[in-house]
Amino acid sequence: MIESELFMHINSSEIIIYSLVNWYFVFFKLPLHRKNSDKKNYYYLLLFKMSYLTVEKKANIFKEFGGSEKNTGSVEAQIALLTERINSISNHLKANKKDFSTHRGLMKMVGQRKRLLSYLSKTNLSGYRALIEKLGIRK
Repeated sequence: MIESELFMHINSSEIIIYSLVNWYFVFFKLPLHRKNSDKKNYYYLLLFKMSYLTVEKKANIFKEFGGSEKNTGSVEAQIALLTERINSISNHLKANKKDFSTHRGLMKMVGQRKRLLSYLSKTNLSGYRALIEKLGIRK
């Protein structure tokens, strides 16, 4: 499925949901009933962004680094997934410098990736070197 095409259209109880390139558009109508006014309907639009790491993106990471989409436990796939999450959160923190709780989560992810990389370097040195070159982690 192409990401830019609309994949969901629900029209029940005056609610319409569209999804377009990682954004959700939600249209809904609410009646406004006040004591001394006519019955009027007001239309609202909610706009919010989908998760940066979609199911398809995760499956592609596991397929590329783990060998298959089902191999979610391989060390290489876990490191690649953590790297993707770290890059996304780093971009978030560039715009939101005072988001300290997210910064703590980022530091925990970096530590987890460091431990996994250490394990991989002890067990499979050639795989470790290939992975860090492919991900561009070390300079």
